[in-house]
Amino acid sequence: MIRSLLVANRGEIACRVFRTCRESGIRTVAVYSDADANALHTRVADTAVRLPGAAPADTYLDAGLIVKAAVASGADAVHPGYGFLSENADFARAVLDAGLVWIGPPPDAIEAMASKTRAKELMGLAPLGEVTEADLPVLVKAAAGGGGRGMRIVRRLEDLSAALVSARSEAASAFGDGEVFVEPYVENGRHVEVQILADTHGTVWALGTRDCSLQRRHQKVIEESPAPGLSEQLTQELHALAVRAARAVDYVGAGTVEFLVAGDKAHFLEMNTRLQVEHPVTEAVFGIDLVAEQIRVAEGHALADHPPRARGHAVEARLYAEDPARDWAPQTGTLHRFAVPEGVRLDTGFTDGDDIGVHYDPMLAKLVAHAPTRAEAVRKLAGALERATLHGPVTNRDLLVRSLRHEEFTSARMDTGFYDRHLRDLTEPASDPHAPLAAALADAHGRSRFGGWRNVPSRPQTKRYEAAGEEIEVHYRHTRAGLEADGVRVVHADSALVVLEVDGVRRNFEVTRYGDDIHVNATRLTALPRFPDPTAQHAPGSLLAPMPGTVVRVADGLSEGTAVEAGQPLLWLEAMKMEHKITAPATGMLSALRVVPGQQVTVGSLLAVVQET
Repeated sequence: MIRSLLVANRGEIACRVFRTCRESGIRTVAVYSDADANALHTRVADTAVRLPGAAPADTYLDAGLIVKAAVASGADAVHPGYGFLSENADFARAVLDAGLVWIGPPPDAIEAMASKTRAKELMGLAPLGEVTEADLPVLVKAAAGGGGRGMRIVRRLEDLSAALVSARSEAASAFGDGEVFVEPYVENGRHVEVQILADTHGTVWALGTRDCSLQRRHQKVIEESPAPGLSEQLTQELHALAVRAARAVDYVGAGTVEFLVAGDKAHFLEMNTRLQVEHPVTEAVFGIDLVAEQIRVAEGHALADHPPRARGHAVEARLYAEDPARDWAPQTGTLHRFAVPEGVRLDTGFTDGDDIGVHYDPMLAKLVAHAPTRAEAVRKLAGALERATLHGPVTNRDLLVRSLRHEEFTSARMDTGFYDRHLRDLTEPASDPHAPLAAALADAHGRSRFGGWRNVPSRPQTKRYEAAGEEIEVHYRHTRAGLEADGVRVVHADSALVVLEVDGVRRNFEVTRYGDDIHVNATRLTALPRFPDPTAQHAPGSLLAPMPGTVVRVADGLSEGTAVEAGQPLLWLEAMKMEHKITAPATGMLSALRVVPGQQVTVGSLLAVVQET
């Protein structure tokens, strides 16, 4: 019987596992890096053990440190969560060798399936050897891990070498294993997977299907269960293949078998020997707690002969601190306030006042809606996201709402190319046109002071804001009757609430200010100075860091005075476990190179200057 459990992970998944442990009466132990010293998962655990350092390789990827922490804390079991060491057979063996219970599949099963190359061989498949023009497009893929890291699509043969280097670098950083392989890339397929759960008594459950086709950089954004539009025959085929894969390696515990579906044909992708990020949609549909089942299986309990009956439909959206309009650039800063309406499930590793740093994945939370039908679940989730209070860095919230309401998604005709086709439209600026005026009126509240001698109207006041990348200027004036704005009736205005009436329709605007950052309902504004700061100007062709991070590579042979072409990769930044390519904005000469590999940079730091020819 497990009495104390350590989660060898951080953030949202650690908090989620701890929730089940508390409900089961199991004592919880967290591990944390120096960057996570005050993270939510350390605060909700009964005990927390420090892993000195900040980089994943020095902390959450150090198997020896984590096993030592488990023993020192008195834990009798270890749950790996997902990512990091969750699919590392050597870590599983180290846990077992220390006399601890491993909440996961046997190390031999992990070893057989965690490497995607070996998994394909087990399923009678093989990656591509020497790639030719006829094989294009191809996908370079990390052999270990998941989450879209270490993946690159290659459409031109001359790009393959650089893609291999970049994928190896990112995979080594994220998983401690730089092995990659190449496989054919199926255009516009659907990403469909099957959740499995197996015990030590020979029972294997196939818990329905999930569709995870909406992806950015091969990382899932919106997932749902069951996968819509699949024929009964294809569904049964996917279930049978998933069970076959599990039985082939004597699998135990929770796992996921992933496929790419094109028409009525399924292509095996991989088996993830761990809990998936999107497991809550399966829990909602089948009415079970997969973490509780993992623990029961690890304790030797048998599953029922058949899984529970599926009911309704569930949809999950991953909320990221990132800017989809700027190549998904991760965002950092303080999450001042975070709340979602009742009626949806929230899994998160953050709460009000927490800092979003640069060291780890930028996912803030997962929101899950369950309803009798798909249409109702999608509507429910979109509405909850739209009404959520999110005060802090830029997020992908608007993108999620628009994606859920896009006709291609609502009609279940989406595939993995959804964002390639629609990203521009989905990220068009769409801030509330009256939000800047509400911000200005809230700021102006109480500033008007008239003496008895004054009988002329005041001059119009002007405020400037930046919203969704656009600069907006608003005007209002103080009068004896209060604040006025052209075309709008100001019903009420104070520092926290502004009520405006436009064409007979009254609307409330809640205004919250954090320095120059202002949140008006769901619109995020930045107050701009009346006059631009001349010292903030940079030379034409300046390349500024779009995010805080580390310079991991500079292009071979690149130095000041080198001729470059528009779009040519110059250097790579690593932030939040992803590599970001910085390219030349124009054809010309590199007149300045201000960074070297290993250097830490902040947002807006000057990286290089390209002097256009």
